[in-house]
Amino acid sequence: MAIQLFVPKFRVDECLEGIRECLEKGWTGLGFKTVEMEEAWKSYTGLPHAHFLSSNTVGLELAFRLLKTKNGWGDDAEVITTPLTFVSTNHAILCAGLTPVFADVDESLCLDPASVEQRITDKTKALIFVGIGGNVGQYSKILEICKARNIALILDAAHMSGTRINGRHVCPEADVVVFSFQAVKNLATADSGMICFKNAEDDERVRKMSWLGINKDTYARTASQGAYKWMYDVEEVGFKYHGNSIMAVMGLVALKYLDSDNAYRRQLAKWYRENLGGNEKVRFIEINPECESSTHLVQIRVKNREELMLALNEHQVYPGVHYRDNTEYRMYAHGNGTCPKAAVASQEIISLPVHMGLSKADVDTVSQLVAKYAK
Repeated sequence: MAIQLFVPKFRVDECLEGIRECLEKGWTGLGFKTVEMEEAWKSYTGLPHAHFLSSNTVGLELAFRLLKTKNGWGDDAEVITTPLTFVSTNHAILCAGLTPVFADVDESLCLDPASVEQRITDKTKALIFVGIGGNVGQYSKILEICKARNIALILDAAHMSGTRINGRHVCPEADVVVFSFQAVKNLATADSGMICFKNAEDDERVRKMSWLGINKDTYARTASQGAYKWMYDVEEVGFKYHGNSIMAVMGLVALKYLDSDNAYRRQLAKWYRENLGGNEKVRFIEINPECESSTHLVQIRVKNREELMLALNEHQVYPGVHYRDNTEYRMYAHGNGTCPKAAVASQEIISLPVHMGLSKADVDTVSQLVAKYAK
């Protein structure tokens, strides 16, 4: 049987029970389940605010647009970012009319504070930190830099549902944290996300921005008896980015099992490290010892990545790559050559299969093949 990179685990009966409630109630959109999901997420993370959205990607775009207009940044404002991420991270910067400036990564594949400091100019207004694979890297040093320089900090926590630092869920110090509940994430729906601002006024405004600028959503305008208040104001030009109750139901079910699922993912990673840790041909990505990672990814580095992947595929093992250096894409070519560590990592990294359906025997099989074909 083939061993896939990701296979999400859905508790089907529980999801269907919640979806049936939405259908019977006749309310599948923004409403009672999205509110419930927001409250559950705040309780789980300890973050003060949470707004359920249709994806992480739209959350990042909303974050940049809100901060830009709130702070009066011009189109020449710069955002320090990583080249080693899914393109939605950097697309969000461009979509907000801002300029991405690429800093290099360290051995954790997260932003290197030394490289970040070299990129700061008078135009630097924000920094986006990507917790790749669920790792936090040198986040605490990045936070210190942002505080000292009055730089807005956005945390792209797409991989970080359940990640903790010294026992505390990430990361209340950031101006905004954006999570992903996309189909193969640790907390999986079909697609959705959560945006968590530190300030109440930002949370209030982003709710309007995600609903076309309307100052009261449909659910808030519907009385308990079912009477619908049609009068509302449109305060600014916004977007249709909010989440819906069907996705929220799936999220609520997944949240119940998130910590136990992440614990098993960490066990899978431990087995991989035990099997391959002494192999000089294979390097594991460093995990901050203060970090209890969500372990969305288990990443290694090898010198013959393409050859190894082909060999694994021939044995019906299908790993992945997270990610290609974004400066290789035409819209980010201005950064090509500026981040040599990321460029090298982009040619060497492999994400090994990690999901709830894997057994110890599966991990052993993958490990044996990696050991045999890595050079």
